[in-house]
Amino acid sequence: MGKFSKTLEKANQHKNVQNNAESWLEPETVNLPTASITDTLTAGTSLSSDSPVGKWDERLFKAINEDSAIPEIFKLLRSKILHPKAGSKNIKTVMVTSAVPREGKSFITANLGISLAQGLDQHSLLVDCDLRKPTLSRLLGLNQMYGLVDYLKEDMDLPELITKTSMNKLSILPSGRPPLNPSELLSSSRMKDLVTELSRRYDDRIIIFDSPPVMVAAESGVLAGLVDTIILVVREGLAQKTEIQKTIDAIGKDKILGLVYNDQTEHFLNKVYSTSYGYYQHTEADNH
Repeated sequence: MGKFSKTLEKANQHKNVQNNAESWLEPETVNLPTASITDTLTAGTSLSSDSPVGKWDERLFKAINEDSAIPEIFKLLRSKILHPKAGSKNIKTVMVTSAVPREGKSFITANLGISLAQGLDQHSLLVDCDLRKPTLSRLLGLNQMYGLVDYLKEDMDLPELITKTSMNKLSILPSGRPPLNPSELLSSSRMKDLVTELSRRYDDRIIIFDSPPVMVAAESGVLAGLVDTIILVVREGLAQKTEIQKTIDAIGKDKILGLVYNDQTEHFLNKVYSTSYGYYQHTEADNH
């Protein structure tokens, strides 16, 4: 049974992964726990004293704390992006999405960007494409009025909109103010041009797109066709089997680099990580 069918089966059964972890886990499946972290967006400590606007969400610090096993999960994802399988093309653009809201995709996007930026040579650029409910800027302590929406409307040029964060080698293209026509904007030829321009202009960066949930935003299927690869986030007990299957069909099974199976316990994380280095796990509490 492949990783997709196993994920569908898990969603259908609504069982706790701890009960049958060994029979379900396999390479290219990522498991992320949520124990001990609040679901509320709260302010943490800034990475530096010159943070552009505010403080980072404290949960990002839990994810990059070198004293825990959690950063290793994102390093594994990073390695999968930087070192694709033999015969595969190099990965420059990554889309992170989910089937339904509140599965944690934005948190995964932010931490993956952080992990890439922590590497010796890599830079990362986050693009908040969730125009209906943008989250990335808040996680990174930013409050940007302008962003992707303004570019898609041809109101502003790209260099004006990309913002540095307080972390070296990590930048973001915020979403901007929620538009009345998010579906039309993300499905436009201008969006296609954006992906091409970002790859060309910023060839030293891995570009990560935080996409809206596929079941509430059909345009995510369009974006899926523009990027090199996709990470799909599935939260324990939230998305239904049929929703996950429709999501996989919409974005294309062959494009999916890995599945992030979310909402596990810290105990489960430590147990599985210590015995199965080829699997990915992490602690996450973002509901976006």
